[in-house]
Amino acid sequence: MPEGAIEIKDLRVDYGDFVAVKDISLSIPYGEVFGLVGPNGAGKTSTFRVLATLMEPTYGEVSLAGIDILEDTERAREVIGYMPDLAPVPSDLKLWEFLDFHADTHRLGNGKARRERVDECLDTVNLTSKENAWCKELSRGQTQRLVLAKTLLHRPQVMILDEPASGLDPLSRREMRHALQRLAQGGATVLVSSHILTELAEMCSSLCVMNEGNLLASGTASQVREQLGRKERTVRASFLEVTEGVKSWLAGDGRVTEVRADGPVLSFSLVGDDEAQAGFLAELAGGGFGLKSFVEEGSSFEDILVEVAEGNRGS
Repeated sequence: MPEGAIEIKDLRVDYGDFVAVKDISLSIPYGEVFGLVGPNGAGKTSTFRVLATLMEPTYGEVSLAGIDILEDTERAREVIGYMPDLAPVPSDLKLWEFLDFHADTHRLGNGKARRERVDECLDTVNLTSKENAWCKELSRGQTQRLVLAKTLLHRPQVMILDEPASGLDPLSRREMRHALQRLAQGGATVLVSSHILTELAEMCSSLCVMNEGNLLASGTASQVREQLGRKERTVRASFLEVTEGVKSWLAGDGRVTEVRADGPVLSFSLVGDDEAQAGFLAELAGGGFGLKSFVEEGSSFEDILVEVAEGNRGS
């Protein structure tokens, strides 16, 4: 089965009569920042607990970096970096002491080599200037980044991060995003969970959407939109001048809804497959309306999650 960094086949998790994860299968390649998203109760945490070897599934197969986590759990843990939601840190240690302690638990040598690895991880999360600060003095964003640094110490090939940006301010989210993207560029695979799509839109190149234990779709945002059956997309068209003629033409076309004007730009929703939309845009361009340019905005990650949470898909 192993091909990607994370391979999941027919994974199921039951809690008595309640089915939290319903026979999902997923393949995630190496070097990817991949988002696992869905509303609360979607099955994200149960999936993460299985991947982090914290619980056994009811049945299914999972491999991480080519290692079967159920057959060879201890070896799998050597390649996993797991960051739970709001992991606690001790208040009575300095940052470097906290990381040095965990470096020792990973048997990362001693003396100079171990301290160099601690310094590298602090630098990765932009906390070098705080190395002698007490953990209790950190902001929430700094604490999250410190826990990420701890997760990096043993150079894991697969990182499993549960809500790593939850509650962070914009600056902290940006720093977290940059850190994760650098890790992926270095070859690590990063799996990130969140119920807040705007956070993942900033971090991830691909994602999957879960709801009520089901895997609804996976891929890029565009691919997910198509898999969820969304044939409607938003188009922004710029004109030399927005005339009553072009507004009337759009209003009379059954493929167009929700026309909105903003100076020389019209935004509207357009329904139809790629061929139908190409034909529509050719008609618009040839209609003598002074069309300068147009761009498709598509469905945002946030749109997708709102639709899923409202129960319009996969319920």
